[in-house]
Amino acid sequence: MSTLSFASPRVSVSLSSSISRLNIFSSSISRSCYSVSFRSGERRSACPCVSYSLKVKAMAKLVQNMESTEKTVVAASSTQDDDCKTNKEGNHSRTFLNALTEHELLSGIRKEAEAGTLPSNLAAGMEELYQNYKNAVVQSGSPKADEIVLSNMAVTFDRVLLDMEDPFNFSPYHKAMREPFDYYMFGQNYIRPLVDFKNSYVGNVSLFYQMEEKLQQGHNIVLISNHQTEADPAIISLLLESTNPYIAENMIYVAGDRVLTDPLCKPFSMGRNLICVYSKKHMLDIPELTEMKRKANTRSLKEMALLLRGGSQVVWIAPSGGRDRPDPHTEEWYPVSFYFPFLQEKENFVCTFWCSITYISLALLCYDIMPPPPQVEKEIGEKRAISFHGTGLSVAPEINFMDIVAACGNPEEAKEAYTHALYNTVTEQYNVLKSAILGNQGLDASIPSVSLSQPWN
Repeated sequence: MSTLSFASPRVSVSLSSSISRLNIFSSSISRSCYSVSFRSGERRSACPCVSYSLKVKAMAKLVQNMESTEKTVVAASSTQDDDCKTNKEGNHSRTFLNALTEHELLSGIRKEAEAGTLPSNLAAGMEELYQNYKNAVVQSGSPKADEIVLSNMAVTFDRVLLDMEDPFNFSPYHKAMREPFDYYMFGQNYIRPLVDFKNSYVGNVSLFYQMEEKLQQGHNIVLISNHQTEADPAIISLLLESTNPYIAENMIYVAGDRVLTDPLCKPFSMGRNLICVYSKKHMLDIPELTEMKRKANTRSLKEMALLLRGGSQVVWIAPSGGRDRPDPHTEEWYPVSFYFPFLQEKENFVCTFWCSITYISLALLCYDIMPPPPQVEKEIGEKRAISFHGTGLSVAPEINFMDIVAACGNPEEAKEAYTHALYNTVTEQYNVLKSAILGNQGLDASIPSVSLSQPWN
């Protein structure tokens, strides 16, 4: 029996390595039991059951080979990678970190643009971002607004410049970078001043504790959610950090390629655990790259299968394939309908490796913080409007798939009905958050199925 410990500011995760035998197709395989120690210090050992089908037996062997190869590569390169990261930081220009005033910071943008380090369009976008962020933080009424703006924007511009000097490439599964620079806390500190916590709410916070229980037992949680802004991951983490820091820090987000390539967005993405995919909305933007994108998505699904096979994972997915947009006629915001095949494809692939998945619907309301462009854009480099505003997050109890199956005529019809049921629960929760935040009803907007609270108070 061996124990490995991984420490973070609030969480420790321990993996107790033991062996269990599973008789599959007259052969045996070994796998590890996992126990996760949450903030409460409780720890439970779990060996969830794994099942395979004959048609994926060859794929299972391939995945095992991938695991073995990955471990060897990581062991051989970890020291080299750490040295490389340290060297990048040490040799990096300090133009923005040395700025003591707004004038020096903005002059630094022009200096780096003239030196050719920053493309002119990016430099213009950085200046625009600075002004928009400044206006939003000042709107909060914080007496330290100017200090907060200068500090956060200096670090943001520094990270953008570093990536221009030495671009970072995301792997299909990207683990949040916490050292030597903590990109996770960087993102939290940047978005925090934009959240009006007095007018923000969490729905059914007790269900997050139940989710932690399931994670401790080795189950996987997949959160089926609407998607509003590039800041969604930070909003989720900020609203949960006081009650459920493990979920806040360890959630894995299925992310589209745009947040991995936009220079002003990449540094924030580097601080999140990501499964990197190409969105269906941009799959055909460049026809000659369509097949490459599909193959890349398949590799990403394999990575997700490996993670879920290990158990105790919490994954966020937006089946709409993109951010919510307002109705063009009423200008009312609402969750975009879920794309049924999106869920079906992932379930068909992942469940061949791992069956212990609990699907939970999650609703987000935070579009005012950083609304997307009115229309879906093909080009990278969108304008970023920013404001100080209340936000909301809510989860609903699990919808039993078998109950849906019982009411349907066939499995395919049941899966589609299940997708609609998940969407309907997201919409119901969204409307409650909307009444609380935009309708100024506050906690009185709660209904029997959605109990609102402000756990940070």
